Amino acid sequence: MSLGLAPPAARRRPSLTPMIDVVFLLLVFFMLAARMGAEVALPVAGGAGGTAEWSGPPRLVDIRPEALTLNGVDTPLEGLAEALMPLVEDPAADPVVLRPRDGADLQRVIEVIETLSAAGYTQPILVE
Repeated sequence: MSLGLAPPAARRRPSLTPMIDVVFLLLVFFMLAARMGAEVALPVAGGAGGTAEWSGPPRLVDIRPEALTLNGVDTPLEGLAEALMPLVEDPAADPVVLRPRDGADLQRVIEVIETLSAAGYTQPILVE
């Protein structure tokens, strides 16, 4: 007496293609979501609420998209630190007021702060 059972079907292995697709999508997502660059801390004092008293001549740098002015006089970025020398006694202690104007972007402001910092000016004050 034979039961007539068919031989068991071979087990089909699951496809790994969908899992690999998901892994690559997650990889791309995390690569795009990650921060691409080193964070830089810029030393900037607040314009309001400061308790230090101002001493010496004015040091106002207007930052525009294509130009800089120091106390109303056009000054190139490369010559800014040199132009500030007669206006300060101690570059590390005397503040310099930075004022972005006419739609100057943040990268331009950072360039000015880094240039001043490289020249020893450690007290930039950013105002509106």
